[in-house]
Amino acid sequence: MTHWLVELLPVALLGAVCGLDVVSFPQAMISRPIVSATLGGGIVGNPVGGLLVGAVLELIALETLPFGSSRYPEWGSAGVVGGAIMGLTVPDAPGALPVAVFCALATAYVSGSSMVLHRRLIAHNAHRNKRALEAGSGRAVRSVQLQGLTMDLVRGGVVALMAFAILQPLSRAVNAVWHSSSVYSPAVVLTLATIVAASALYKIFHGVPKAAVLFGVGLLGGIGMLVLG
Repeated sequence: MTHWLVELLPVALLGAVCGLDVVSFPQAMISRPIVSATLGGGIVGNPVGGLLVGAVLELIALETLPFGSSRYPEWGSAGVVGGAIMGLTVPDAPGALPVAVFCALATAYVSGSSMVLHRRLIAHNAHRNKRALEAGSGRAVRSVQLQGLTMDLVRGGVVALMAFAILQPLSRAVNAVWHSSSVYSPAVVLTLATIVAASALYKIFHGVPKAAVLFGVGLLGGIGMLVLG
């Protein structure tokens, strides 16, 4: 029981921080899946495994355009959960990557819905303090802001806590009976993620003049820096 809590609580705390970063504070990009998943893997002792999951999730996240109050997956806490699950899986398990990515995607979907609930709670709180806000009360403004930040922090932590508590035992059970090739299983996941990323890039290239040219120049420049470095 103690060992389980040692794994669970750090994941929940990190999920809370990364979930808060998505739209509230500090928006320092630690909520990007390649960062949050690496941190999630690192917190359980396997940052490389977390990085692998994060790279796959980042390809999928290219499809997400987090504008305003639109509904979209929340990758901060989801990346932490996926990275931690990958980090705790036996390295040569053939289903390690597919299962970890699935767990992260499921968490991102649920966490995205929790963000909608969070917005409604903020709106309700602002409406409750409407008179004070209209009167220009600095205390009311600070109160609404701090309550919103606190609720978002708790939201991310609860999502990460529940997702990890449910999905980690499930992932162990699935990996125990997953006997397909350790080459083909990750390859299928990477192929699907690349297709999603390509479709997202196509939408950008299709709608923005010379976007494909600029992307190509940047890609060649990056490859050149890697080769020369």
